[in-house]
Amino acid sequence: MNNKGQFQLIRDCSIGDDTIIWNFVNLYGCTIGKNCMIGSFVEIQNDVEIGDNCRIQSHSFVCSLVTIGNNVFVGHGVMFINDVRPPRSREFWKETRIGNSVVIGSNATIMPVAIGDNSIIGAGAVVTKDVPPNSIVAGNPARTIQRKQERPL
Repeated sequence: MNNKGQFQLIRDCSIGDDTIIWNFVNLYGCTIGKNCMIGSFVEIQNDVEIGDNCRIQSHSFVCSLVTIGNNVFVGHGVMFINDVRPPRSREFWKETRIGNSVVIGSNATIMPVAIGDNSIIGAGAVVTKDVPPNSIVAGNPARTIQRKQERPL
């Protein structure tokens, strides 16, 4: 891990090699893979798992019960939600699963959903339903606007 400043709260986390963490972050009880970047003013809560080669841009909030795959880009100010009828106790919270190679645009709100591999979430989208792999979604509520062509390996 490569700390970029002294103003960080990092408690009970597992952080992979070559991961950069900028100033003014709160990380507690999470797992972050190798070669990631966590921007300034990010909070990542307990029971979050982030894969390798991910970028979580500044001012984003990743709540408990979120799993993010590998090679994921989370834009500035993205908010993840786990409690759809707050405030309720943890037993009512729901999971969010983000696949591999997903791009989430700035200021998107991600409710408890599954987002498939290779998908793109437009800036400002409010994602309330699962997103199939290779989809491009945008809007409030987010709707599929295009399907990406799958690339052969």
